[in-house]
Amino acid sequence: MNPRLRHWREAASVLLAAGAPGRRSPSPLGPCDYELLFLQRSSRSGFMPSAHVFPGGLVEAADFSAEWLRLLPAAPRCGLGAVRPPPPGGSRAPLFATDRQPLGSPLPGEVAFRICAIRETFEEAGILLLAPGGRPREGSGPAPSLPAEQLLPAAELGEWRRRVQEDPACFLQLCQRLGRVPDIWALQEWSNWLTPVGRAGRGGRRYDTAFYLCCLETRPPHTSQDNQEIAAFLWSSPPEAIERFKSQEIWLAPPQFYELCRLCNFSSLNDLHKFSSDRALEGCERWLPVTLTAADGFIQLLPGDELYPEDPDYTGEKKITMSTDKMVEDLMKEGSVFHRIVIKNTHSLAVYVNIQAKYKHMNPLMINTDSSNYNSRL
Repeated sequence: MNPRLRHWREAASVLLAAGAPGRRSPSPLGPCDYELLFLQRSSRSGFMPSAHVFPGGLVEAADFSAEWLRLLPAAPRCGLGAVRPPPPGGSRAPLFATDRQPLGSPLPGEVAFRICAIRETFEEAGILLLAPGGRPREGSGPAPSLPAEQLLPAAELGEWRRRVQEDPACFLQLCQRLGRVPDIWALQEWSNWLTPVGRAGRGGRRYDTAFYLCCLETRPPHTSQDNQEIAAFLWSSPPEAIERFKSQEIWLAPPQFYELCRLCNFSSLNDLHKFSSDRALEGCERWLPVTLTAADGFIQLLPGDELYPEDPDYTGEKKITMSTDKMVEDLMKEGSVFHRIVIKNTHSLAVYVNIQAKYKHMNPLMINTDSSNYNSRL
């Protein structure tokens, strides 16, 4: 945790991909041999009510507890590799770059944020992403799901889930009870999104969220919503999820839509796992979407776009707004360097990007959920 932060809180989320061999995809984007876990937030939620999101939530002091060092390997960063220096002109996301020692935690942020995402996945979906204790998991492929016979009886596990929801420190006790540790090595650093100024939830809530990717061989044996923060769950391939969004069956926030478009580059779980593993130590930068209000919609500008401000207003204290009387179509015709999400309404999003992705990452497929076509020359 970082008690010095005043304008947002730190969080972690995981894009959980599970193998689904032999499945048939009705999406026109093509077949896909894996599914992602989506959780539908409660309609009473103060932030993105009823949205379908990836598992995750706020980091807690327990995620940074020094007690984890007694369970995890003693190697540097608990066996996680060292992230390479950023490329020229790039920067390491502050979420990861912050030295946590002066803040009272000997646990590196790279470890604690993974523990947070794993703990939240258990709280929200009942899924335990754990590995044998003492050393990093061996093997180069997707991680195995914890077999049902290695789990506690359903009633006892449900009681542990309730305890962890009430007190996050109980998650460490659960790991001790099972003789396992959070499988931090299965979570690959993927991206970092900061809630835009002006898009905060009730109470001005903004979040600096670490997004990880975790590939599992098969779907975990038990998935269940908590019926508190989470109203329902859905396993769906990235192309199918976009089709559900287009048909207004589900609602996705722009970051989730962007990441789904990026995952649509991969129809194979093994290819996705290899890509995420190979590039994970390249790190990532923090993205703050900056909203440009047009006459008939919004454009969320991302770093690298020709209209992205040189000095973004991260805190909102400058009270800077970007607006124009021009139509979205005119802005698109006038532009040439794009990294943006066009928002016509809640279910009409489109990603446009023609810049080189940094950190050896993959650009999203440019998927449009309405009939507009502003990118014929991209």
